[in-house]
Amino acid sequence: MVNEEDRWQKIGERLKKAREYVELKQEEAAQAVGISRSALSQIENGKRKVDAVELSNFARIYGQTIEHLSGDAQELAIPDSVTALARAAKGLSTEDQDELLRFAQFLQARPVKDRDNG
Repeated sequence: MVNEEDRWQKIGERLKKAREYVELKQEEAAQAVGISRSALSQIENGKRKVDAVELSNFARIYGQTIEHLSGDAQELAIPDSVTALARAAKGLSTEDQDELLRFAQFLQARPVKDRDNG
């Protein structure tokens, strides 16, 4: 059984990772949630518990589910290449993002034999 301190530590790590993924500074995230930057730092370091309302706000701001942030959801491994592609796409214009999506759909629609010949 996982002890309570370890669980809060892991929640803090997931919150920090989610914040960094959306490229928010601690001050920005803390302000959006309605807590101080030092409180956010304590949460991310597992030194302070996060309440349900705060966790809900983090989930909304970070575009994650409460279950994911709390560790109750089964995590799916995302390949590094997909993460890199998502980060690169984030900096594109809306039109270019749409074009990238169409290209990905085109690649998915190719017959399997064409995919293997790369």
